[in-house]
Amino acid sequence: MLTIKLIIISAVFSLLLTPLVIKVSYMIGAVDKPNYRKVHKKPVSVLGGVVILCAFLIGMWIGQPVEKEIVPIVIGAILIQLLGLVDDFIDLPAIVKLIGQICIASIVVYHGVTLDLITLPFGIVIQFGIFSIPMTILWIVAVTNAINLVDGLDGLAAGVSGIALATIGFIAIIQQNIFIMMLCSVLIGALLGFLRYNFYPARIFLGDNGALLLGFIIGVLSLLGFKNITLISLFFPIIILAVPFIDMSFAMIRRYRQGKPIMQADKSHLHHKLLELGYTHPQTVLLIYSIAALFSVASIVLYLSSVWGAIIIVILLIITIELIVEFTGLIDDSHQPLLNFMRSIIKR
Repeated sequence: MLTIKLIIISAVFSLLLTPLVIKVSYMIGAVDKPNYRKVHKKPVSVLGGVVILCAFLIGMWIGQPVEKEIVPIVIGAILIQLLGLVDDFIDLPAIVKLIGQICIASIVVYHGVTLDLITLPFGIVIQFGIFSIPMTILWIVAVTNAINLVDGLDGLAAGVSGIALATIGFIAIIQQNIFIMMLCSVLIGALLGFLRYNFYPARIFLGDNGALLLGFIIGVLSLLGFKNITLISLFFPIIILAVPFIDMSFAMIRRYRQGKPIMQADKSHLHHKLLELGYTHPQTVLLIYSIAALFSVASIVLYLSSVWGAIIIVILLIITIELIVEFTGLIDDSHQPLLNFMRSIIKR
């Protein structure tokens, strides 16, 4: 009941708050103006993160979690949202944003949330020791930026984040982890209310402040949900967040192959490629939702599988990812080794 109550309250709150935030955005000039990299044609509010953060804080106030981990999550959420707000207004250099994210992720580590060990098959346990600190920071920063990079179309990052949160929340139910269930519920509700104005044609964007906020919280939640993990469960959060990770990873590979800085923005992300293939804006978003949902279901099946079943699922997922990359041309249009192999078999 608490889960449903928190979803409804945060959804109603974000639904009512969003129009007000939109009005304030235009009053203070907090809007995203069109340019050659953007697909929208008129200025749009970028204060979506304000809505999400307010709904999150209200939900936490109502839920009253007693777990000590809530302290670094709330502090980090506020700070990452402020970092994103500054970036939305003055366009910070990438290195400054990265340093800021590392510092904020360090707050989580300081409060004792770290990736401590991994259990291999046959009972072998590897303790990360001092390396647990950089690994934890790397994970949070990677998820934060993955969500931020996928924020390229109306409703895309919010919807993909909602699917990821629903999956983490479902696994939390299986684990009977009330704390993670509560946080996921609050954010899912906030996103449901927000999507009313964020889906195509959007009247408000998440902005960097919203995308970084969601990425940070999802990064910490996935870490808490799989803190002391086995080799197989290491893949759970990666598969849940497959869409943003695929987009981020292959964007870096693509830019490296082209001799460009890996942090340089371009128009070759997954959503851009689908648009080039002829899908409409809403169709592209819904298609990526479907891909994200597919990977989320796979992660749940993986969680419930035996070791050998999990290995088979992981192999199938790797093949699926490669097919997505080749079909959309995420690296480049000529990179199609698997598709070419399948064509050669068909022709025989």
